[in-house]
Amino acid sequence: MSTDQPEQPPDDDPFRKRPPEPGAQPPPYPGAAAGGGGASFGAPDPLAGMPPLASRFKRLIARIVDGLLVSIPVSAVFYGAYWGHHPWNDQGRSTGLGIIISVVYFVYEGLMLTSRGQTVGKMLMKIRVGMLENGAIPAGTPGWTRAAVYSLPQIVPCCGFVFWLVNVLWCTWDEPYHQCLHDKAAKTVVVSAVH
Repeated sequence: MSTDQPEQPPDDDPFRKRPPEPGAQPPPYPGAAAGGGGASFGAPDPLAGMPPLASRFKRLIARIVDGLLVSIPVSAVFYGAYWGHHPWNDQGRSTGLGIIISVVYFVYEGLMLTSRGQTVGKMLMKIRVGMLENGAIPAGTPGWTRAAVYSLPQIVPCCGFVFWLVNVLWCTWDEPYHQCLHDKAAKTVVVSAVH
């Protein structure tokens, strides 16, 4: 006797998609620590379908590269402009240079993130910044917010460096997305740029 229904795969077929069992925890996003779920129970994981999270080591190397890329030329121009002429004492000149580097870094990072999702350091490390919601380039406000929260607090006397240090170390204990405070402010995440 023939039926018009398609043949069903056997129950032991490993490629058969089965609906999740009631009450089952969704699988963790790619790159998540073993046993850690990336999303709240029942909520879709924002990183589903995105590349794995970037390693903290690659993020550090990218920041070092970007820091050198900005600070060396700015410092050279700054000291070249005042060679032999000291209108400020050493402390004032050092503070002025720090403020200029922070502002230039803010502009550099804001422009790079809003247009490419990567700085030069991130390109070298093959990582990128994406919106946590969908992985898109943080164009506009999110890219500039991320750059501002990273760079501009350093110009605040006395406590700016402390905030910056807490900000960049935050990703070492943040779960599940390893976000720094500047990522949280912009709702971004750093992921691998290659699949």
